[in-house]
Amino acid sequence: MKITELTGVKPNQNVPALAPGDTVKIGIKIKEGDKERVQAFQGVIIRIRNGEGGGSFTVRRVAYGVGIERTFPMASPLLDKVQVIRHGKVRRAKLYYLRGLSAKKARIKEKRFPKELIITPEPTQEPPAAEQPQA
Repeated sequence: MKITELTGVKPNQNVPALAPGDTVKIGIKIKEGDKERVQAFQGVIIRIRNGEGGGSFTVRRVAYGVGIERTFPMASPLLDKVQVIRHGKVRRAKLYYLRGLSAKKARIKEKRFPKELIITPEPTQEPPAAEQPQA
């Protein structure tokens, strides 16, 4: 018997396929008193842990010269949306070396895809509405 069957953890549909080195923008539901709002957190994924309970991923960003790392469970209902801004070209699974770098040295190159692999949605063309004479 698996632990997911016992705990009833359901995967969050708002989390797309992620990889280390990706720059993501995460919307987190924050509850303050009786109000609820969505707060954005943008950074680079430095670690992904896959597990029976859904796993988690750690995002790092630098704000005002201070590095901030935050770990998010993939199955959390508090994740409103996860948007991949750019895919990073990295050769490691854990990017802990970014903790010791700053400024330009901490930048990650962007992964480029051939045009054949990029899926672009085709514009839907609706027929123009027939104009009716005004009475």
